[in-house]
Amino acid sequence: MTRVLVVDDEQSVCIACSRVLEAEGYRVDHALSGRQGVEKVATGDYDLVLLDLKIPDLSGMDALAEIRGLRPEVTVVIITGYATIQTSIEAIKKGAFDYLPKPFTPEELSLVVSRAVEDRRLRSENASMKRELAHLAVRQTLVGRSRATEDLLAQLRRVAPTDFTVAIYGESGTGKELAARSVHDLSRRREMPFVAVDLSALSPGLVESELFGHVKGAFTGATQGRPGYFVNARGGTLFLDEVSNVSLELQGKLLRAIESRRIHAVGSERDIDIDVRLVVATNQDLDELVRAGRFRQDLFYRLNVIPLRLPPLRERPEDVPLLALHFLEEARRSAPAGPRGFSAEAMARLLAHRWPGNVRELRNLVERLVATVDGDLVRLEHLPAELRVDAAAAARAETVPGTAEELKRAKRRLKEAVYADVEKGFLLRALETSGWNVTHAAQQAGMARPNFHALMRKYGIRARGEEAD
Repeated sequence: MTRVLVVDDEQSVCIACSRVLEAEGYRVDHALSGRQGVEKVATGDYDLVLLDLKIPDLSGMDALAEIRGLRPEVTVVIITGYATIQTSIEAIKKGAFDYLPKPFTPEELSLVVSRAVEDRRLRSENASMKRELAHLAVRQTLVGRSRATEDLLAQLRRVAPTDFTVAIYGESGTGKELAARSVHDLSRRREMPFVAVDLSALSPGLVESELFGHVKGAFTGATQGRPGYFVNARGGTLFLDEVSNVSLELQGKLLRAIESRRIHAVGSERDIDIDVRLVVATNQDLDELVRAGRFRQDLFYRLNVIPLRLPPLRERPEDVPLLALHFLEEARRSAPAGPRGFSAEAMARLLAHRWPGNVRELRNLVERLVATVDGDLVRLEHLPAELRVDAAAAARAETVPGTAEELKRAKRRLKEAVYADVEKGFLLRALETSGWNVTHAAQQAGMARPNFHALMRKYGIRARGEEAD
């Protein structure tokens, strides 16, 4: 039921509005002063406020500003006996939906309220669709079925709508910029710029001018002024990758910019107001750098408001098949004749690989395979030599045992390696042919489902929709 608050110092107006609107199914409350109206909005769950411009103790315009600040989603309609074009325009500029001049008829009241309610409904639907589209956009970049990926997506959706600074930690290639862009895409700043800066790629002597800008003549070669990344990202999100590379001197200036929300360009003394959401990333342990005296503790606390850790690919092997297929489909847009999938043996090697370059390494490999492989499937022989070498071959390549005990250990490792390769290939083939349905895969393989599922857990393989143990 739509809840309406009438704010007017004339009790007769409040009673009249209540009678008309309650007869049409609205739930109506009223306040006889501006301050009381603002307090009710702060504590109540109202959809629409009918606000008189001439009310005691707080002007209607001031009340409108406070209501918009407290609950920007609430629709406000101005009602006044002093309606002029100028006051109406001013009220609408400050966030009012419409105005209703006194005296008004029940029909006029009903019409403006119904229009305001319909507008609120449409705005709510549009916001919902934008959130869903943003969610889908995140799903297209942060792909995976592992618990680690699901937890990361849940964290992103929780923190993105806030304006808090986010610090993203992860090895090279884990997708830190994708996570930062997802924070932006899910935030209220999504329509504003997303500016990404790799601080490790900037010349140390130019980092300050690149971030804060510079004026003409600020240094040799500054033939014209430049605004800098903070200004370019105004209203949006500034992503500082490899923030651990910033010098101690510049860390102090960065801290002042964050605390004061003001900067000044190199060579200028004029302050510039900034409104940016800051997201930083590093593959270093900032806490450890603080202890080593290489990173300011006060800046660390400012940046580490919401820490997010991106796990390396080796810690979430169940994401490898989905990521590989996702990258393959992406690459096939440029090479439609490329392979359509992976053989079980090839996928087993992808699962067994340690992926030191993480997701970036996997993407690059899949793109290379799509460009070079003829046929419908990527097979074992198509993989690079370092991936074709299985665990058994690696075990055979070890130093020849020197004692009977070393021989026993080598044989045990060799046996385990061979079993692991065979079991992974068996699991993947069964899951792929059954569409990753565990029950069907176990039936087709002639295995009891609990035993099949136990084998999946052994290798960290999880089917879509399953919870990690």
